[in-house]
Formats: sequence, C-alpha cells, structure tokens
Amino acid sequence: MVTISPDIIVFDMDGVLVDVRESYRETIVRTVEHFTGQTIPRQLIQDFKNQGGWNNDWELSQRLCADRGVTVEYDNVVAYFNHLFLDQGLIHRERWLPCPGFIEELAARYTLAIFTGRNTLELGITLDREGCRHRFLSVTSDDVTRFKPDPEGLQKIMAAHPGRELLYLGDSVDDARSARAADVPFIGIAGDDEKLAALLEIEGAVAVLKNINELKDLLCVAPR
Repeated sequence: MVTISPDIIVFDMDGVLVDVRESYRETIVRTVEHFTGQTIPRQLIQDFKNQGGWNNDWELSQRLCADRGVTVEYDNVVAYFNHLFLDQGLIHRERWLPCPGFIEELAARYTLAIFTGRNTLELGITLDREGCRHRFLSVTSDDVTRFKPDPEGLQKIMAAHPGRELLYLGDSVDDARSARAADVPFIGIAGDDEKLAALLEIEGAVAVLKNINELKDLLCVAPR
C-alpha cells in the first residue's frame, strides 16, 4: 500500500470531484452535432483526452467538427458551447463525487486546493452549488498563461506555500504530466476504465484509484 503524507492536496475538478459525463461531455456531443449534423460517440472524446493536449473542451469541439469536414470559427464554438452549458443549464447535470462529509474530513487535516482547466465562473457555479467554495484554494484557467500539461498552476500553489508538500489528483494524462513537470506526486482517478488506468500508471502515477473516495484508504483523515 502506498503511503502519502502531503501538506496540501490539490484536486483536478472534472472527473475527480465531479462526474461530467452529462455536463461537459454531453455539451461537446451536442455542440458537434449542432455544427455538423453528426452524433459522435463519447468514447471518441475520451480517446482524444487520452492523447493529451486536449484539456480545452472548446478546442476539442472545434477539432471534432473539423474532423467531420466542417470548419467552425473558435468564437462560434465557444458561444454555442456556453449557450448549452451555462444558459441551458447543462452544468447542473453534473454529479458531485465525494461522499458526504469526506471533504470536511480532509479539510480538518490538510489544506485543500483545486487546479482545473475550468474558468473561474464555471468553478464557482459548482462549488457554490455544493456549498464548499470556502474549503478550497483555487487555480483556474483564468489564473494561468499556460495550460495543462504545463505545471504553471501547480507552481503557483507551491510558490504561495513554500516548503509544503503537494499531492495532485487528476483523471487525465495532462494532469499526470503537469504533476511530473512540477515534481509533485500524482494519484490518478480512472473509474472502471482500465486503459486510462494503465496510461496514468505509465505517466508516473504513484497510485490509481477508481474514485476520489478511495483516497481515504491512502490517507489518515482524522483531525490532528
């Protein structure tokens, strides 16, 4: 059993704290369908994520349209995506993954942070809905100039807390590569996806879990 003793636990958001299959992933499917008239399988989205370099869902939606022979201006993709996700409320179809009380148990012992490709608005909507914004420090896409797999977000957290040990939890190869570039231990979250679990191990994960709640088996969460 791997033993982890961080001072600060940093979470990716999507796929780690939140199940986004019916929110972000569904929005990608609907955006591509709107511009191309074609319905893509969700596994195709995961296949791109597994390649790395596709952390931006707007860029991925644009690429998926292009692969179907339809060129769409990036701003038009962003506008329609946000119409679905924010205006039509698909963001509220996502599901919070930590068991009741688990985040509070962790917060009693560790400093908690989020490093996510979401922007600050989208992060805030979810954390406010779950009533836990105050539990986390946060670094979003609005706070960095270089996006994952660049380690800038993790480095910002490290710079603000010198001498403290970080642990990063994520569900993608970009998360793993970001952690490795920052020299931060990484734990992967892979659900039941054996291919993803293998990829995260290859990328240097010290452990791969099915879901965030299994973290309690690696960490003591009793208050100091």
